[in-house]
Amino acid sequence: MRKLTQFKKGLVDGLPICLGYLSVSFAFGIFAVENGLTPAEALLISMTCVTSAGQLAAVPIIAGWGSLIELAVSQLVINLRYALMSISLSQKLSKDMTTPHRMAVSFINTDEVFAVASGQSGPVGKWYLYGLICLPWLGWASGTIIGALAGNILPPLVSASLGVAIYGMFIAIVVPEMKSNRATALCVGIAVTLSCLFHFVPGLNSVPSGFTIIICACAASAIMAAVAPIPEENDDA
Repeated sequence: MRKLTQFKKGLVDGLPICLGYLSVSFAFGIFAVENGLTPAEALLISMTCVTSAGQLAAVPIIAGWGSLIELAVSQLVINLRYALMSISLSQKLSKDMTTPHRMAVSFINTDEVFAVASGQSGPVGKWYLYGLICLPWLGWASGTIIGALAGNILPPLVSASLGVAIYGMFIAIVVPEMKSNRATALCVGIAVTLSCLFHFVPGLNSVPSGFTIIICACAASAIMAAVAPIPEENDDA
């Protein structure tokens, strides 16, 4: 009975995440179709790779016949934060979370799932976590296929407009942090400048898009790590 209660609690906590994912994955579905993927291919990507930023970066690489190395390295760089979140969340897991269960849950340990699970009081068990990730995964997949099918039905102008929505999501995430933190704003500025160079400068514009993302992200991060490193907090306790 306790297992069912924990699973239901996870479902309730995961419902808001599911609803949020519907709109974002809807935009991804349209974006994928606009770049030449079929609805089935877009759905397969969302069912096996639950990462909005990673998927957004992967589609142009796939559509442009990029190499598997280019695709793999770009995903490693973009999704590395999930490994850090998983390590952090592992400190709150109960004893019933054996390695196979940890691997299953880590598949959908997104930013939102991590935040909700980390905010729980006391250790979190496998039944709660399975309930928590269930609806978000379904919402992400459902939104993708709906958006992909809509992209084939809606007028091209409408589809193109909705496809831009996924970029708006990332802008909405970055801008508030940029306004409150000059270092973040400078880091974004460096990344944008490098990206423009790779797009407009002859020779550089021949670099595949996946490697461009990797180079810009790593270079901007390395420059800011040297120029404005985050100070370590001293624990005097």
